[in-house]
Amino acid sequence: MDVLELENFLPYRLYRLADAVSREFSTIYRDRHGLTRPEWRTLSGLGQRGSITATALGEQSAMHKTKVSRAVAELERRRWLTRTADENDRRVEHLTLTKAGLAAYREMVPLAKAFERELLAKLSASERAAISDGLAALEGALGKG
Repeated sequence: MDVLELENFLPYRLYRLADAVSREFSTIYRDRHGLTRPEWRTLSGLGQRGSITATALGEQSAMHKTKVSRAVAELERRRWLTRTADENDRRVEHLTLTKAGLAAYREMVPLAKAFERELLAKLSASERAAISDGLAALEGALGKG
């Protein structure tokens, strides 16, 4: 019988690595603001885009709509985001950060960039280039780039 060795299976390795990196980074926004991963992804997506619908946010962040909905509700409870109904379709809401939400996002950006720098500093220049090239190639092959 042919056996799949998970520890050598690329999708499994990518998942475990992404989860480990995400978990390590989560300590920063959890300790700073008590945010969950979906809340952080929602905050950062809004900070990057300015205004976005929950559906588009879910697609951008690869989160299920229930996770997006819960994160939006929590950030709204904190008064970090507002919802505005679409003029043409009342079922669609545009999400936007408030001043407080934007302040939290702006505080987190340098921390996120520092985390990434520290992570990449553990690799040589050629290893950083190989990872970047490999990820870009996989994203392109899967039409996700």
